[in-house]
Amino acid sequence: MTQAQTLSAGTVTFVGAGPGAADHLTLGAFRALQTADVVIHDRLVGPEILALIPVQAMRVDVGKEGFGPSTPQSAIHALITGHAQTGARVVRLKSGDSGIFGRLDEEIDALDEAGIEWSILPGLTSAAAAAASIGQSLTKRGRNAALRILTGHDMAGFAEQDWAGLARKGEVAAIYMGKKSSRFIQGRLMMHGAGADTPVTLVENASRADERIVAATLQTLPEAAAALSGPAILLYGLAPRRAALALPQLKEALA
Repeated sequence: MTQAQTLSAGTVTFVGAGPGAADHLTLGAFRALQTADVVIHDRLVGPEILALIPVQAMRVDVGKEGFGPSTPQSAIHALITGHAQTGARVVRLKSGDSGIFGRLDEEIDALDEAGIEWSILPGLTSAAAAAASIGQSLTKRGRNAALRILTGHDMAGFAEQDWAGLARKGEVAAIYMGKKSSRFIQGRLMMHGAGADTPVTLVENASRADERIVAATLQTLPEAAAALSGPAILLYGLAPRRAALALPQLKEALA
């Protein structure tokens, strides 16, 4: 089933909602929402996106919070398959892109086991939106020919990565779910030779009206992260292009 196909009865479409702003929603995602009977959405889907769900569609909130209250993944599987088996056109709405730390494979496996058709509409991931907000590209000739997309924690706790490779000069990484593990990340990178002055920009609520940009370094990362209350992405190796705009926010974060 291709992404261009219209939703039909008894199917599930995985829709990437983007980081929050309605301007970042794809046209295909908007069309899927408009024809949905049931929308099963994550906690981080922005209010601008939720406002686009038709009033006649059933909304089901299956939010998960890192290190906090969560809807069990098995319950999410049951909700998706159960609604689809009634003949409903189900949209599984995930923040950002469904394929980046979105447990997409687990939910597809559940649908395959139940014999339910599905399709995927990718969304804009928060790393791209955050980089745009600070006026930077995620790759640059002469600086980095690769981009690492990492998670700050996994099911067992703090996620291990190729710290030695990441500590090399010029490396760039988008670190998701890294706010609470920032001191762990700092320690691993500096232990492998990363400079304390390596830039790290934290973007809280990327693309939303309450977005906040904090320009930090590896040295000040834990303090900057601790001052943030909303979901944030860490852009390791990148500083805001217009640093003068970020400095007052840095002072605010470290006050």
